[in-house]
Amino acid sequence: MSEDNPDVPRNPPPHPGGTPQQPKGGSIGLGVLLGALALYAVYLGATIPLGGPTMWPSGFLGGTAAFLPIILYLLVSVLLALRRRTSRFGAGLLIGLGMFTLLGGGLCVGALAQMGA
Repeated sequence: MSEDNPDVPRNPPPHPGGTPQQPKGGSIGLGVLLGALALYAVYLGATIPLGGPTMWPSGFLGGTAAFLPIILYLLVSVLLALRRRTSRFGAGLLIGLGMFTLLGGGLCVGALAQMGA
C-alpha cells in the first residue's frame, strides 16, 4: 500500500514565535469606507455650489481637471499599498476607488437620463 518516508515530516514544523502573526498594514474596511467617502465628498462638495455634476463643463472642474483628484488618489493609494506597514489600508483605498467608480457611474447615468441626453 503506501509507504511512510521517515525523511519527510507529516506536519510542518511549528512557527518559531509560537502562533503565526496576523498580517499588518491597517484595515481594509477602513480604507474602503474612507476612500469612497473622501472621493464623493471631493466631487459632490466641489460641484454642488456650481450647480451639481451636470454643470462641470462650465465650472473649474471641466475637462481634464476633473480627473486630477482621482489621479492623486490613485497615486497615494498605490504607494500605501506597496508599503508593508500600510498595505491593507492602501488595498482598501483601491477597492474604495472601484466602488466610487461603479456607484458614481450609476449616479452620472441617472443624471444624464434625467436631462434627456
